[in-house]
Amino acid sequence: MTIAYLITAYNNPKHLQRLINALSSESSAFFVHIDRKSNMDDFSGINGKNVYFCKDRIRSHWGDFSTVRAILMLMQMATTDDRHFNYFPLLSGTDYPVQPTSYIETFFRRHNGTEFINLVQMPNEAAGKPISRLTTYTHNPDDLWAAKVWRRVLVKTGFIPRERNYKAHLYGLTPYAGSMWWALSREACNYILNFVDENPRIVNFLKRTHIPDESFFQTILGNSPFRSNIQSNLTYSNWEAGGAHPSLISEKDLELFKVAGPIIISDVYGTREILFARKFSDDAEEMVAKIDQNIREKENYADGRNR
Repeated sequence: MTIAYLITAYNNPKHLQRLINALSSESSAFFVHIDRKSNMDDFSGINGKNVYFCKDRIRSHWGDFSTVRAILMLMQMATTDDRHFNYFPLLSGTDYPVQPTSYIETFFRRHNGTEFINLVQMPNEAAGKPISRLTTYTHNPDDLWAAKVWRRVLVKTGFIPRERNYKAHLYGLTPYAGSMWWALSREACNYILNFVDENPRIVNFLKRTHIPDESFFQTILGNSPFRSNIQSNLTYSNWEAGGAHPSLISEKDLELFKVAGPIIISDVYGTREILFARKFSDDAEEMVAKIDQNIREKENYADGRNR
């Protein structure tokens, strides 16, 4: 079982190095996209076996299709690698494993053929996925001011509708949404890349939706032959504080990660096992050290059981 970790990052280079160190093995590689708005010099010290940075970098913006473009770039880069990787977990540079690397690799081997991606049909208010994410035209942050004004004029005068007909633009596809982070098989990644090439009209519609990284991949796979093999994703985030972003991992979260076997959580996406957690900062060295100690204890426990 070989794993290509797809990582998007824009800050916290110290933690990104910790993440790579924690997951490194003979069976893994890391494909990293650094936001073009970030200073690449801050990441120049990152090293490790099988670490590859995207040469072409995209200016990524929260809630914008530029994030999807960066992910697709990573997916294309990793799937065309000669090593023919089996699984492709998407992580942020502020993630960290909560299980030993050997456990993670065994997990993917045991669940070979399963796609781990949160999925609910839109609209779903409980999951915070309103249909307005599709019906509202979303401007790109790099759009010219004149283009934004001209569209407002066309809407106000009735030349174009205020809300978009998503059903017509999706050509019969059912819209799905979830969270940005996932772990997909090689076959699913290739399916997505082929879909993008073969369906430019649908892709162009999704480019102008709100937070497309939470619906683009979900809608493609939710309407694919992979639908029956989908389970919820493997990344833990703490959303108790509310808002658009999760809280930093705290001591309270660490208690959840201490169980000897599978770490199971339940939320709006169902009951699921988690392998990774987010988010951590460069200043989380003490917190990460506690997780590392916990992981070592799990490894020792597993070794004792196998003797």
